[in-house]
Amino acid sequence: MSQKVTLELPEDVAQRIRHVAAHSHRTFEDVVVESIERGAAEPPIESLPDADVLRLCDAEMTSVQQQELEQLQDGARAGRISPNERGQLDDLLRTYRRGLVRKAQALRVPVQRGLLQRAQERQDPRPRP
Repeated sequence: MSQKVTLELPEDVAQRIRHVAAHSHRTFEDVVVESIERGAAEPPIESLPDADVLRLCDAEMTSVQQQELEQLQDGARAGRISPNERGQLDDLLRTYRRGLVRKAQALRVPVQRGLLQRAQERQDPRPRP
């Protein structure tokens, strides 16, 4: 079941969505829905428990995604990429970039919470002078 929603977007946001839709050969609505889904699936890092924050700090694309990304990039460089593959490449690059941003954001939180110091103390429990 779905719910119909009417949104009023700032022009700069709408323009970015149109750009993504055009370059990924998708509809404006599909890009908006994907953005909302991603936002709902990715709560603010500061609200996550310590274990989830640390897991995000170590996050990487899966080996399958990395291999697919490399193959599509090679095809694009050689000029041998279909419009469908271009869309797949764009999707993977967005996933990669979003992962990097989330990872960078996540790296601040353990420092703020003092988790890195606690992790080091667990590895070396000797008292500090």
